[in-house]
Amino acid sequence: MEKETEKQEFEVAKVVELKREKEKEKEEKKEVEEAIVECPECGSRILSHDYERAELVCNKCGLVIEANFIDQGPEWRAFDSEQKTKRSRVGAPMTSTIHDKGLSTMIDWRNRDSYGKSISSKQRAQLYRLRKWQRRIRVSNATERNLAFALSEMNRMASALGLPRNVRETASRIYSKAVKKNLIRGRSIEGVAAAALYASCRQWSVPRTLDEIAEVSRVSRKEIGRTYRFVARELGLKLQPTSPIDYVPRFCSGLGLRGDVQAKAIEILRQAGEKELTSGRGPTGVAAAAIYISSILCGDRRTQRQVAEVAGVTEVTIRNRYKELAEQLDIEVML
Repeated sequence: MEKETEKQEFEVAKVVELKREKEKEKEEKKEVEEAIVECPECGSRILSHDYERAELVCNKCGLVIEANFIDQGPEWRAFDSEQKTKRSRVGAPMTSTIHDKGLSTMIDWRNRDSYGKSISSKQRAQLYRLRKWQRRIRVSNATERNLAFALSEMNRMASALGLPRNVRETASRIYSKAVKKNLIRGRSIEGVAAAALYASCRQWSVPRTLDEIAEVSRVSRKEIGRTYRFVARELGLKLQPTSPIDYVPRFCSGLGLRGDVQAKAIEILRQAGEKELTSGRGPTGVAAAAIYISSILCGDRRTQRQVAEVAGVTEVTIRNRYKELAEQLDIEVML
């Protein structure tokens, strides 16, 4: 018995010592990796890690400074995005555009098992019941129902306006804050969702007018504006006035104008801003007038009607702003 006990103790001690040696090697390699900041051969500090060969290489002279690094990446390889999606063992990232942040589970609508084989009729009935309860559990109370409806409505409006993902995420967070502060009571869900989207556009300098948002929403421009002012005040959103320059790329793209026309329009608006000609005037009208002047100066002319249709303003507004800019900036335009 004593011999067996001694043998077991010896084996345990041996295992502990091996673990210590491995940890020591790891620490030494880590220290070397952190300590090496320049090449010992040429003194260059431009070093790169070749993770395929597990080497630290000098970019200047090509010396392999250190080898056999530990690869912290996955053990599998993928040669296209489809393979990467299939082999990855993690889910989609968290997102504010879904009421549960995208953390809930989903039961696939296809009646097939994990091997792709069709399941029996008895299992189908059970799977149908599971899907039904999954939908019920996912939206359990009134607040979640409110968020689920509002965020889907917001995604619909954002898709119609062609807004990027960062604008959608910010709008979703603004709406969630409004729900937590109980600002929705007495107001329509669509109105607050549209107001949150408008505020997000202002924050990210992706300007959309109230008229454009009202076109894709189910509420009036007046209600969106009133709700936006209320939400911005209650949540303490500090938003800068929209600059006419922010509208220029979108309007020029809609009119099919060249890059030099866009650059000239931005230059005109900067000069107008220095002389305070843009303050107190609608940014879309000023931007439309600058684009109209620029198109004439650069020889890629567009009519006032064409510019007005893209900018969403009247021809009278363009004429008034155009005269002001031409007079104050001493621009001679050959009509």
